[in-house]
Amino acid sequence: MTITARALNRATLARQLLLARAPLDVRDAVRRVVALQAQQPGSPYVALWNRVEGFEPEAVDGAVAGFELVRSTLMRLTLHLVHAEDYRAFREAVEPTVRGSRLRDPRFRAAGFTAEDADALLPALLAYAERPRTGAEMRSRLEEAHGGPVEAVVWRMIRQYAPLWHAPTGPPWSFGAAQSFVTADRRPALADPEASAAGLAALILRYLEGFGPASVADMAQFTLAPRGLVRAAVASLDGALDRLEGPEGAVLYDVPGGPLPDEDVPAPPRLMAMWDSVLLAYADRGRIIPPDYRRHVIRVNGDTLPTLLVDGYVAGVWRPVDGGIETSPFHPLPAAVWDALAAEAGALGRLLAERDPHVYRRYDHWWAKGLPTVESRLLPAS
Repeated sequence: MTITARALNRATLARQLLLARAPLDVRDAVRRVVALQAQQPGSPYVALWNRVEGFEPEAVDGAVAGFELVRSTLMRLTLHLVHAEDYRAFREAVEPTVRGSRLRDPRFRAAGFTAEDADALLPALLAYAERPRTGAEMRSRLEEAHGGPVEAVVWRMIRQYAPLWHAPTGPPWSFGAAQSFVTADRRPALADPEASAAGLAALILRYLEGFGPASVADMAQFTLAPRGLVRAAVASLDGALDRLEGPEGAVLYDVPGGPLPDEDVPAPPRLMAMWDSVLLAYADRGRIIPPDYRRHVIRVNGDTLPTLLVDGYVAGVWRPVDGGIETSPFHPLPAAVWDALAAEAGALGRLLAERDPHVYRRYDHWWAKGLPTVESRLLPAS
């Protein structure tokens, strides 16, 4: 089977609940979309608002408070919000990447620590965090176990490697600047190649369900796992995956029966969260981001701006400001699209007003530095 670039775009939108909001519980929605990037605490809420019919942020609050949805360092070495039942397999899948990047970081070694030192220190640290502990408490406990001061970089590397969940610290978005941690209920196997291989195969299946069809390069981009390990995982799934031909003859894989909408199915405008996963889940970012816009949306330091999605593709950026949502396209938009965006902005403005009307204010400097927008309109909250 051959599939076009536009059909791939529509497959992504369908699987990511972006062709129409779905009447799902937020826990089920997170499982459907696999994971939500969560380094900015408000973004999972905005991401779910885009995807869930009748979205209520209090449902996320409750799921996070009950550790049904958990926040931890996972794919691409970044914080993600995932269903607790998925955490163990996902963490085992990325174990080689997390271990290599954190416990073999030159700064870690320069501070006099080795991976074996971390392995020896982890049991006491995890036992201490059987109930939520602040970051300061955790670092103090680490220093006690080590028998002396621990540099900030060492504490950062160990906490990102350890199987820890972030414990909620309160409103407006469950997590704030003050971090708190608790040991994962579903403890993953660490430094276990067999567990990691099985976890990666499970994660790739889930990735294809939520983001497919996709290439080995796409899977490696999403997971940050080495391509050799990804290829081995795909080979282990022989018989469980369909093989397709993508644009320019690219080899793509998919789960049997995965949604493949017609490429002309309408895609409603959306106001996407910062770091929304659909912008980062592929080696070929052109699936969602037109090549000319990529460097304006994904900045040099990795910041991924809140975007306008028009006809399924990034068409500009938005930010919350006094009075509503400032909406700035990179190319002219027709009146009907502006009307749809105004409706979206009104609903989003209401969500933000109850939580944090200026959720992304710290990133305003990207607007001050200039973006190639053709106009800006203030769309009021209602």
